[in-house]
Amino acid sequence: MRIVQNRKTLIPKAGFALLCALLLPGAAPAADKFQACVDSLWPAAKAKGVTRETFDRAFAGVTLDPEVIEAANYQPEYVKPIGEYIDRVVSDKRIETGKQMLIDNKALLDTLEARYGVDRHIIVAIWGVESNYGTQPGDKNVIRSLATLTCSGTKASFARPQLVTALKILQHGDVTLEAMNGSWAGAMGHTQFIPTTYTSYAVDQDGDGKRDIWGDVPDALASTASYLKVSNWKAGQTWGYEVTLPKGLKKVGDGTTKSLGDWQKIGVVRASGEPYPRPADKGTLFAPAGAAGPTFLVLNNFNSILRYNVAKSYALAVGHLSDRLRGGGPFVHPWPTDETHLSLEQRTELQQLLITKGLLTGDADGVIGPATLEAVKTYQRSKGLPVDGFPSLTILKDLQAGG
Repeated sequence: MRIVQNRKTLIPKAGFALLCALLLPGAAPAADKFQACVDSLWPAAKAKGVTRETFDRAFAGVTLDPEVIEAANYQPEYVKPIGEYIDRVVSDKRIETGKQMLIDNKALLDTLEARYGVDRHIIVAIWGVESNYGTQPGDKNVIRSLATLTCSGTKASFARPQLVTALKILQHGDVTLEAMNGSWAGAMGHTQFIPTTYTSYAVDQDGDGKRDIWGDVPDALASTASYLKVSNWKAGQTWGYEVTLPKGLKKVGDGTTKSLGDWQKIGVVRASGEPYPRPADKGTLFAPAGAAGPTFLVLNNFNSILRYNVAKSYALAVGHLSDRLRGGGPFVHPWPTDETHLSLEQRTELQQLLITKGLLTGDADGVIGPATLEAVKTYQRSKGLPVDGFPSLTILKDLQAGG
């Protein structure tokens, strides 16, 4: 579960200045500023029931972590070409390991399916994508990471409440400070819960009095099932289907939702050639690599996965890995091999042109996130182009020419 990119500069000027100051000789004034920021958190922590002893122990020797700010600028769900990201995340090794995890944890997964109604393949797929089945849960101290984000100004609005909640978790005793490690954004454990999600939805599956998502697989997987259930997961439904489109269909990715049966009537059929098993389920077309790449009908449960991480590439990876764990094959339609991927300079220019047209707000940083994709869709609609949201060279050239 990762924090996601907003349509803002990822390192605000104040945060960047603090980072530079801390890395240069004579950084004492900036270090004092960082400490002052940490000290300012005490009233909020105290109000949540954190003792001064816990607070001081958590921040003893803590300094700003420049690697955290660097990582905040690089999220593979957004900056990697979608085909490359999916191929890396849904690798043959991850599929093989996931199938073994299904066998090793069968009794647990039987219980979780019965209790929460969440498909076991989805639970294990999230485990695989988030931490490679617990082998890569993140090695950064959560308190330091969240303090860095808070006090550098990088994603501070997200990080500050997460930091206070992390202190509350320490106070409760579910995990030790030394074991409270995770990602650069403070996502923790086998299935990467951020602190506020942990507090609300983590589960003590084995009944030992602790919700240990760091070292206890039953607690971690049960917590994932618990969170998906409250995220409106529909038992018995899938996340979506790869489809083949009829020739001439222009409105791809415009948000239209209709029943699978109605989609089939206009020629949107499963790429596998099989019928839709539940034609009354409703779906929306999703073409993540543009009209030349694979296209999907995504259903309600796709949106439930997005509660974990709002990057649609992430939700697609989880859904596809779950299908592969179930015994399904690779996508029928290949990712475009001649796809023209924009350089950082080109992506930045595209954003600036969208800003100039009033379709996007904030600063152009070259990182393609949800807001940029929506702005591209809006532009495509205004020009009568196929609406897929793909930031292609053709779109950039059209913007350069004044639309």
